[in-house]
Amino acid sequence: MIRVALVLFMAVLIAGCAGRGGGQGERVSAPSGWNGEQGQASFYADRYHGRQTASGERHDRNALTAAHRSLPFGTHVRVTRLDNGRETVVRINDRGPFVRGRVIDVSRRAAEELDMIGPGVVNVRLTPE
Repeated sequence: MIRVALVLFMAVLIAGCAGRGGGQGERVSAPSGWNGEQGQASFYADRYHGRQTASGERHDRNALTAAHRSLPFGTHVRVTRLDNGRETVVRINDRGPFVRGRVIDVSRRAAEELDMIGPGVVNVRLTPE
């Protein structure tokens, strides 16, 4: 019974997040009034490479993409690692992270640019691009 409820919950969650706007060719502006945020960033495990994201495209570990809870798909965001100043620009194409304190999940390529492969989770600032 719990398993069925969990499966239904996940189906509703995924369906609610699935949208087609902001695909690879469409650049979307951050919502007016969103000036950025700070928190922790993590990155996608390799096992997610090739899986479908909430935007409908396949996750590509070699692309500069990321998951954010609420920014529109196609939004470009500058991610700056606070302790070393490294930064990269990513395109939002998925929903998440769903871990308290985390504001973004980035692709492996973005994690490499931020030099966060070793620590796995780092403090970042997100700003509109």
